[in-house]
Amino acid sequence: MYAVVATGGKQIKVAEGDIVSVEKLDAEIGSTLDLDVLFLSDGDSAIIDKESLAKAKVTVEVVDQYRGEKVMIFKFKKRKGYKLTKGHRQNLTRVLVKEVRQG
Repeated sequence: MYAVVATGGKQIKVAEGDIVSVEKLDAEIGSTLDLDVLFLSDGDSAIIDKESLAKAKVTVEVVDQYRGEKVMIFKFKKRKGYKLTKGHRQNLTRVLVKEVRQG
């Protein structure tokens, strides 16, 4: 059984036992959270009904809080002498999917 959950403005496909990285969640390491389910499937049938999905939950445990790899941003305009270099590191949370339940 797998589910598609929404967190951090993104949709992620998860199954029990998966370890996934999502945008930073305000939670302590070791705490558990329930994520909103957008789609649920057991391989043969799919559930997309909003009433049924309201009962469905994906329980995750926070494993780690960390920062992702640095992304370099370089802008320039030719023949103008304009160059700009910036870097960005996203704060991320690594979670372990404990349970996917229909409800």
